[in-house]
Amino acid sequence: MGLLIAAAFFTGSALAQNAPTAVSGSPEADYRRGVELYQAGRYEDALTHLRGFVISNYNSPLLPDAYLTLARIFHDQNQCGEAALYLERVPVAKRGPEARLIEGSCRLARGDAAEAREILSALPEGKLDSADRVLLYGRMGEAHARLEQPLRALLFYRRALEQAQLPQRWFEEVHRLLQGASEPILEEAAFMFRGSGIAQDAKLQLAQRAFERGERHRARQLAEHVLDDPTLFPYRGEASALLDRLTGGAWLQRDVLGVILPLSGRYATFGELVQRGMQLALDLHNRSNSPITFLFRDGAADPDRTARAVSTLANEDRVIAIAGPLTGAAAQSAAQQAVQNRVPLLTLSQHEGLPATGDVVFRNSLTNRMQAQALARYGVETRGWRTFGVLYPESRLGQEMLSRFSEEAVQHGGRVVAMQSYPEKATDFRRQIKRLMGKDPDAPEADAKEKRRSPPPFDALLIPDYADKVALIAPQLVFYGLEGVNLLGINGWNSPDLLRQAGRFVEGAVFVDGFFLESPSPAVREFVARYRQAYGDDPTILEAQAFDTAGILLYLLSRPDVQNRRELRQALASLRNYPGVTGTTSFNRRGEAEKELFLIRIEKGGLQQVHP
Repeated sequence: MGLLIAAAFFTGSALAQNAPTAVSGSPEADYRRGVELYQAGRYEDALTHLRGFVISNYNSPLLPDAYLTLARIFHDQNQCGEAALYLERVPVAKRGPEARLIEGSCRLARGDAAEAREILSALPEGKLDSADRVLLYGRMGEAHARLEQPLRALLFYRRALEQAQLPQRWFEEVHRLLQGASEPILEEAAFMFRGSGIAQDAKLQLAQRAFERGERHRARQLAEHVLDDPTLFPYRGEASALLDRLTGGAWLQRDVLGVILPLSGRYATFGELVQRGMQLALDLHNRSNSPITFLFRDGAADPDRTARAVSTLANEDRVIAIAGPLTGAAAQSAAQQAVQNRVPLLTLSQHEGLPATGDVVFRNSLTNRMQAQALARYGVETRGWRTFGVLYPESRLGQEMLSRFSEEAVQHGGRVVAMQSYPEKATDFRRQIKRLMGKDPDAPEADAKEKRRSPPPFDALLIPDYADKVALIAPQLVFYGLEGVNLLGINGWNSPDLLRQAGRFVEGAVFVDGFFLESPSPAVREFVARYRQAYGDDPTILEAQAFDTAGILLYLLSRPDVQNRRELRQALASLRNYPGVTGTTSFNRRGEAEKELFLIRIEKGGLQQVHP
């Protein structure tokens, strides 16, 4: 039985909550970083940090917590042998409820259900955080199921389902249990757990068995009862497929896609641009293929309204998949609802960790991680640079780009050797520039000749900010003596204002973006021409990403092997090298888009695409 647990289960773990405030560069900071990487689902990176910590800090009071985190990482990856080795290194006096939870869970994975039940049943629920209580209830359910106590198991599974942020894991266990249960147990479960997904699943199993016996009338009654009930239930598609067989009709509308965008409120302008890009893709598709319909729904960037829209589209409109939303909180709400309803969701939001919500959630959006990867790869592998500086704003964007780029530089064989931050509203960057050069900003100014003799202390400088701020920084780099350094930037640089305001000071700089209006790519040129013809304006990255998002779904629905939500989800997961206008696109195993982004050089006062 699978043991993989989503990293999101442990985001409230006491491991993170009890860690002391970390000072940059301190052992505590190394430990904290390892925990953060674990919580983000980046297990290999977390292992690197935490193993380094335990080797270098064998007397640290944080050592037991580090061992426990390492045990949890291996536990989550179904490697209970490794998890046990790290648990053994935790002193007995330090083995609190979390350690016992992992121990009991691993006992269960190794097949000792009775011993696991004894360990887990003795745990004090009140001393576990909410995510660990869900894990406890779920594991107790599994233990009782293996000990052939199905109704007792379902009682614990219900508790897990009621409290889990991501209930799909436990729905799968319930589904497996009910598939093997006797009909009296199914009847009892349908009564005991009425109003829940467990009862829905029990009725579905009864319907399928009635159908297999030839009791078509009873099977239809039960299937219709399941579909008429609005209770959240991830196997509604199986009930609809059974009803299709019984009636000869089709419950799912294969030729209808749902789209949730902010079409009112503060983000309405962005929603309308995305709608334009998707509509253009739809019009092109319907000219030469079986027509598809888009049902646009206004989520207004509101999480509750968005969740209701997902539920309505999935269960009443019976769409085969949903695209959107754009904004973070709404997208997170949509992802959770999509997982509960088992409807594929292809979102355009940059919100951290969305695809980790569940295996039906995919993302097609430019992220900071993508930009950092592209810049590090270009700098190290294409240009041969090994050392980098980062001058970044004290904002969420700046801090994330510093972290992402530093990690990616190391992955590709380079390293960040200097970094300086500045307030978001800063206009004078003298002190930061001096420090980047390794100089005392309070020391007397050297003369002009002396400044010119100082070579840049690194091969390239990344400035992860927007064009208006870069236009202020670039001239000051030269003025304060940091001349001749190669400049790197993010998609926020892609503005005519930068060329007008910074001019020669950014000549030769390279930045990254997910869309380049002037790309020589035939696909991009055709898209730009069609967009201008349709709307009389130039498209931005919003319309381009929307065009590709719609195009991916429309392309997959044109395939004869994609007839339902499950097959569409599988097709998305296996998509490779889709030729989009925002770069060749594939989805990795986490549901994140992997793209060949555009590298753009400022050359002779204009922009030129770089071909690495």
